[in-house]
Amino acid sequence: MEQVFQVFVSGLLSGGIYALASVGLALIFGIAGLVNFAHGEYLMLAMYFAFWMYGIFSLDPYQSALINLALMAILGYLTYKFIMERVLDSSHSIQMLLTLGLSMVLQNLALMLWKADYRNTRIAMTTSTLDLGPLHLSTARVLAFVVAIAASVALYYFLHKTYTGAAMRAVAQNGKAAQLMGINLKKTYALTFIIGITLVGLAGLLITPIYPAFPTAGAPYGILCFIVVVIGGLSSIPGAIFGGLLIGLIESFAGYFIGPAFQQAAYFLLFILVLIFKPSGLFGKG
Repeated sequence: MEQVFQVFVSGLLSGGIYALASVGLALIFGIAGLVNFAHGEYLMLAMYFAFWMYGIFSLDPYQSALINLALMAILGYLTYKFIMERVLDSSHSIQMLLTLGLSMVLQNLALMLWKADYRNTRIAMTTSTLDLGPLHLSTARVLAFVVAIAASVALYYFLHKTYTGAAMRAVAQNGKAAQLMGINLKKTYALTFIIGITLVGLAGLLITPIYPAFPTAGAPYGILCFIVVVIGGLSSIPGAIFGGLLIGLIESFAGYFIGPAFQQAAYFLLFILVLIFKPSGLFGKG
């Protein structure tokens, strides 16, 4: 029983990171209507930023968080301004092809600049553990989970309790009507993309003490984020949070009871079932 509870908690800790990475993707699609297949590559870049801040300036990922997030926000704005803004009114197939190309460019750029070596950011918290009775938890994972859930909930309240958030939701519901009410669509889309990229950057920052950075590190997360947002409901923030936690639990229990080789198969099976029986997602509207 203790082992099962350990597996459950481990799944939740992983799911918190999946949720944080996914809410940015759900936000971008829900408000700006942009499909971003390069989403995972921004997580990879954030991991490299954190690694180099530690290697050059001896700032661990938590100390360099504000700098890292500012860099991700700038990168998000530049990507939107010079690339994504041009395909706002294009079909999703054009957006997918464009962002797939962007994904390959970012991966190969990282490969050219930093080679294929694994870059580990080893700090004291990397090997530190929290012992809570029978549970033995990685301190870095617990901290990552707490920050990830707090950031996801903060985003939800920002969208529902602030004027800017209300404007973003209005754009998501009806862009033309929102524009008639005086809301600047392009500025709203830009802010949405910046927030989405910053959130996935935060996810990359939080996992840097746990996993190494390498050019294709973000690719599995990019795929996982799409699975999460489809399961939760494409534009639903609560759905992305729930979906991320659910995928973390499925991955953890499948690895424990069936074997690590079946972890991906388990959540892909759920993905297929959701597409068959509830294509709008668990939290999506029909």
